[in-house]
Formats: sequence, C-alpha cells, structure tokens
Amino acid sequence: MRRRDFIKATAGFAFGWPHPANAQRAGKTRPIVGYLDRGSLLTSQYDRPAFVKRLSELGWSQGRTVAIEYRFAEGRSERVAEFAAELVQFPVDVFMTSGDAVLAIKQVTTTIPIVFGVASDPVGSGLVASLARPGGNVTGLSIQVPDLAGKRLEFLRQVLPDLRRLGIIGNFGHSAVEASEAQAAARTLGLEVTLADIRAEDIEPAFVALRDRVDALYVCSDTLTNLARVQIATSALAARLPSTFPFRAFAAAGGLMSYGPNIVNMYRRAAELVDKILRGGKPADIPVEQPTKFDLVINLKTAKALGLTVPDKLVAFADEVIE
Repeated sequence: MRRRDFIKATAGFAFGWPHPANAQRAGKTRPIVGYLDRGSLLTSQYDRPAFVKRLSELGWSQGRTVAIEYRFAEGRSERVAEFAAELVQFPVDVFMTSGDAVLAIKQVTTTIPIVFGVASDPVGSGLVASLARPGGNVTGLSIQVPDLAGKRLEFLRQVLPDLRRLGIIGNFGHSAVEASEAQAAARTLGLEVTLADIRAEDIEPAFVALRDRVDALYVCSDTLTNLARVQIATSALAARLPSTFPFRAFAAAGGLMSYGPNIVNMYRRAAELVDKILRGGKPADIPVEQPTKFDLVINLKTAKALGLTVPDKLVAFADEVIE
C-alpha cells in the first residue's frame, strides 16, 4: 500500500463499528470521543492503546458504549485545523488530544470539552486559566515540572563526566520553554551551549551545524522530533554524539538515555478525565494534573556502540535498561 493511501486509510479509522456520521443520521446512541493526534499512528503506538484500555476498564467499550473517531495529522499543522473542524461537525462529545493541537480545536469550539494528555505549559500558552481551576472547556495533564532538564543533564554527566560542550536541538517554535530550561540548566553546570533548530522533515542540517562543535546532545520534544525520533537517534549515533531525551520512545529508538514523565501513565490518567466528562463533569472544574511517575531509561546497546561505560550505580537506578 502506498504511503498516501495508508494515511488516508488511517486518518479516521475506527474499530469495526458504524461510522458515527451514519449513526447520527439514525439517531445517536452512544457518545463519541474525537481523538486528534498531531503525530502518526506509529508515534501513538504506546499512549493510544493505554488510553483506550483505561477507558474500557472504566466501562466504555468500543463500539458498544462509546465510539472513538481517530485523526492523525502526520505533523502537519494545517491538517490539525482541518480535522478539528471536521470532528466538531459530527459532533464529538469530547476531544482527546495533546499539546498545541488544543489551540487549533479551541479555534473551532468553545463548548465541546477538550482533554489533553500532554502539554508543556498549559497556563503560559493560554490553554487554561490556572492548573487548579482551568475555566473554559479545557483540562488535562501538564508535563511542566521544574528541573527536569537539569536532571537529564545530571544523568548525562554521570556517563560523560568531562562533558563541556552541549548541543541543544529541537523545533524551537514549539519547544521554546524546554529549550530555555535546558540552556539554563547547562549554564548552571558550566557547559558551553550551541543551539540548532530543526525544521519539518529537515533533520540533517542541524547535525551539520553542530559538527565538531559539541560533545553530546540534548533533544527537546515536540511532535516533529517525535515523528523523526528514529532519524535523530540514528544521526546522533552516526555523529558519535551521546544523546539525552525527554521520553522513553526516544531511548527505545536508539537514543542513549531519556528521563521524563511516564507518557503511558499520563494517557491512562487522561482517560479518567474523559470518563468524568462523559459522566457529566465540566472541564472548567477538573484541575489540570501533573505527572507523578518519572522514568529513567538507558540504552546500553547505544552506549556500547559509542564506546561508553555507564556507571553501575546509574544502571541500577534506571527504571528500564535496553540491552
């Protein structure tokens, strides 16, 4: 199957129930969750099943008591806006999404509830009025936790005690907050920092810009870097650059290590917020939650390929070791 056809086939796939538009014409019999993902079916391979499984545990059986309409934008902002407008027309009863896709949905509805599984700065970006009292039609889970960038660099320094030059790469238009925190943490550790911005489907220029200028990489997370995580990890390995990332999926793709919130757990919690809304709760009254579980993942295969020795104490401390 050609990639174009695959995207068309998966952009709005469901799991064996009648299309909600048809159900609506016959009289709506169950609520509809609009699952809008800026990424792809592949990049949601861990969080999406966790969300669906938790909904099922809470009594929402796909095809019987709830329908889920999926849309995957493949990193294209214009598709996010198109899918948001399309799902509003069903209409869905609640949106499940993440990050800046919330802003696109808010442009087309101020009444349909929106739950985000991950957002880096929900207050600063205007998604909610406050964490305790979101107001409006949006709530979810924030990953804005102080000092995560510092922790990532501390773990990296345990493997590279002589680290002096750090490259920070990311799609800075969407990860400015994290990049700023990483810079501040690097300065505290006395590191020289070089920034390299990543553009859509254009990863290699960032590595060219960093060549011979840095000794390790800090990669900021957003939809673009998540979609390109295999390419980024592969390029880092080819350039002999140890790398640290925010989430497990990056380490699993070949990055040296990751430290951050357990995204699977966050999507399970998001399902619980959707459950509250489907049972009559109002997003304005449901506080934005923050993660309680953080995972350190170390890829020993990558360490070996780079000729690095990871201290036994750090290996023992890790939540997961990839061998």
